[in-house]
Amino acid sequence: MGKFFSKLFGSDRVDLWRRFERLQESTSGTMSTFYKVRDTQTGAVAGLKLIDRRKQDPVEARYKGLGKPSEGEIGMAISSANTVRTLEYGVSTADEPFILTEFLEGRVLHGLIAGGKPFAPKRRIELVRQAATAINVVHTSGFVHRDICPRNFMVTPDKRLVLFDFGLAVPDKPVFMQPGNRVGTPNYMAPEVVRRKQADKRLDMFSFGVTAYEICTLHSPWPRGTSAQAALAHDSPPVDIRSHWPEIPPDLAESIMACLAAQPSKRPLTMDVFLRLVAGVKA
Repeated sequence: MGKFFSKLFGSDRVDLWRRFERLQESTSGTMSTFYKVRDTQTGAVAGLKLIDRRKQDPVEARYKGLGKPSEGEIGMAISSANTVRTLEYGVSTADEPFILTEFLEGRVLHGLIAGGKPFAPKRRIELVRQAATAINVVHTSGFVHRDICPRNFMVTPDKRLVLFDFGLAVPDKPVFMQPGNRVGTPNYMAPEVVRRKQADKRLDMFSFGVTAYEICTLHSPWPRGTSAQAALAHDSPPVDIRSHWPEIPPDLAESIMACLAAQPSKRPLTMDVFLRLVAGVKA
């Protein structure tokens, strides 16, 4: 923790590859590289995210002068059993911004869905509730995630669903959600983002709706694609979730379908409202 405070107040940088031992090959993301590491001083295993400045800076430039917190600061402000725990952040001696998190064992939700083996009905409900709980924590902490999708959830051995990657997260304020910032993953992107309109935290509600639909059915509500062009279909009505899971509890079906409304005003007002709508749902 002392090193965290030294970063916060701008003192020494960290020689990462003297302090940490790499335990497995790196995993490359859109703007970063991730390693499983061991702290040579404490023996603790953690996740180390190195951010590529060349890719990050154009994104961060959109918020110049607005006082946007860094990804590390945002991570430190979010804490729950269903969100990844940020331990430290700073800049390395190689001038690379880094974030140190708990290392999550388990499988990425996307891989489990792509594997094609349906979750048991009770497990579907558990996963949907845990995803909603994670997003609710992000929102009540004052942020919007902006990239809710199965690739950003880990299913751990103790059956927790854990949300990670706050690289696109911003404070929940209109100035950070202005028209023109089309960010996120196309198949989960809300229509207001695709159309470059003013947005708010309800864009996460839409992305959650697609994710919850896939947890419950292994299908997408719309034909999938790899570009924003595919996301334009999100203006049209989705395939009813009951066509894939006829026995789905009515309250769960209606609540997930409401999240997929093209108009933000027709979605549940908050994730807490969604959780209350499905509080009594049983398999």
